[in-house]
Amino acid sequence: MAREADVEHMRAALDEARAALVTGDVPVGAVVLGPRGEVVGSGHNAREATGDPTAHAEVLALRAAAATLGRWRLDDCTLVVTLEPCAMCAGALVLARVPRLVLGAWDPKAGATGSVHDLVRDRRLNHTVEVVGGVLEAECAALLRDFFTPHRA
Repeated sequence: MAREADVEHMRAALDEARAALVTGDVPVGAVVLGPRGEVVGSGHNAREATGDPTAHAEVLALRAAAATLGRWRLDDCTLVVTLEPCAMCAGALVLARVPRLVLGAWDPKAGATGSVHDLVRDRRLNHTVEVVGGVLEAECAALLRDFFTPHRA
């Protein structure tokens, strides 16, 4: 269930997503909240900017959070992201032991946290993640739609 603070943090993730537009990257943004609800990491897609295929918003935000906290286990953190994570990012959530994911828009083509696949709640894995979806969904989806419309014309 979405919390009031989830909306506020999704706005911060949307700000990150907009930053990706500067380099022509797909506008996806993420923030990681620490144990007291403070932002301990953030990131936006940077594949075009870096030439790194793993430079997804979620991975960059998780790396920043781990550096801030000085540990790879993020078992008291929440990831807030504007688009449903792909399989790579869902796997990173599980491996980092993140207990809670808040997402904006669902990804019906490549989503791996409940739409196409549900890697983060697969009971065969050593960790599962609570998923809260649809937070500021219309705004998150509109940002992506506005980005892709000229590319598909």
